Amino acid sequence: MTIGRRSLLKYAGLLPLPNMLAAAEAPADYTLRIATGLVELAPDHIVSTTLYNGQFPGPLLRFTEGQRVAVDIQNDTDTPELVHWHGQMIPSEVDGAAEEGTPFVPAHGKQRIAFVPKPSGFRFYHTHVASGADLNRGTYTGQVGPVYIEPRANPGAYDREILLVLKEFAPAFSRGGDMDMNALAGAPIAALQQMGKAADDEAKEKTKGFEVGYDLFSINGKMLGHGEPIRVKQGERVLFHVLNGSAGEIRSLALPGHVFRVVALDGNPVPTQAVVPVLWLGTAERVSAIVEMNHPGVWVMGDLADDDRGHGMGIVVEYAGRGGKPQWARPKPFKWDYARFGRPDPDPRQPDETIEMTIVKRNAALGGFNQWTINGAAFSMETMTPGFSLRAGGRYRLKLRNASDDVHPMHLHRHSFELTRIGGRPTAGVLKDVVMLGGFQEAEVDFTADNPGPTLFHCHQQLHMDFGLMALFSYI
Repeated sequence: MTIGRRSLLKYAGLLPLPNMLAAAEAPADYTLRIATGLVELAPDHIVSTTLYNGQFPGPLLRFTEGQRVAVDIQNDTDTPELVHWHGQMIPSEVDGAAEEGTPFVPAHGKQRIAFVPKPSGFRFYHTHVASGADLNRGTYTGQVGPVYIEPRANPGAYDREILLVLKEFAPAFSRGGDMDMNALAGAPIAALQQMGKAADDEAKEKTKGFEVGYDLFSINGKMLGHGEPIRVKQGERVLFHVLNGSAGEIRSLALPGHVFRVVALDGNPVPTQAVVPVLWLGTAERVSAIVEMNHPGVWVMGDLADDDRGHGMGIVVEYAGRGGKPQWARPKPFKWDYARFGRPDPDPRQPDETIEMTIVKRNAALGGFNQWTINGAAFSMETMTPGFSLRAGGRYRLKLRNASDDVHPMHLHRHSFELTRIGGRPTAGVLKDVVMLGGFQEAEVDFTADNPGPTLFHCHQQLHMDFGLMALFSYI
């Protein structure tokens, strides 16, 4: 999906809540229709799933920072739905999370929402309903779409932009399955390993809990070898905006003979632009990186996992005037280290309070599904009780401790956080809304409580958040 650098959009004004009736009479800037449809990943692989506007990915929504936007959401399905505006600092009532008090879009009903888009950069929207054991709900479906919020100033140090949405289809439950523990920098912490072993020893079920695997993989809704290639010219500077739209997979992306100069993470410019041979993205993470096209040929840009790439997780990059079979070559081993994009000097500001969160897995505790706890408690979708309190204007440090061997992409709603310690190293200046917390590792992030309202914090893996790995902050 190629997107122009500057688009002029006309936005209708929307009045405050007391005047919603008058506002509703004006046309919305965008309409999202939620309905079942078909995605042709390849001629022999057509899947039925829930989509936005009958397509995957959902339509690119381009906003302008600070200009109010109105969106009509039409739900043509038989179940209530939510649209979460991931990465934006907007009010709880429109953020798209039931835990924060956002109203559902009723089945066969319609809802208009309005907000002021911010901050600028690469964001996205997706469903935020619980799935549990239903693989036809939540982010297992095709309800994922990109958002780009135009900054007030765009230096444009590239020739064109290309947006890539990575996504798996045809999910199925299986027992066990291990994540790639070698992707992230840092080493396991012995005390966390001991804590995880103790939890396993106490578990009534000694078998591994259910995990979700996939049969089909795609970039921009097409399996590798299907759809149009990315056509480039030698010497071009292409800015790739990459979104991991998975329900639970960590993804990698490499382009043989080329490197990525990372300029933004989760839509936020990084303090230190660094060149890397591979991009690693946890669920819901975004990476914006410039690639200089200086190695002519026909290449496979794809995942490092041979099986996933072989089942579709890739796209062809074709230089002008070149032909032949697309080539793949595995890059040298490389660990993803957020700190390389930050500043080595610690932020001199100290938090007003440090909130420690220890994550533990209770193996197969819920009818074969793993239960996840934070500080000994699993989040209750029945009570939705806030577990932590914030004071407006306060600066908070979250000390995240992972006593499991899973990598958790931890997401904070309605705020951005600054990485202050990751992989055992201090850092500063990297602003994100999702961070991968390595197995048996710790991470520390700071954020300012500057957006009052109920605020959700959770692992972005659908299976983990559905079975306890969430926490709710309340402002006091």
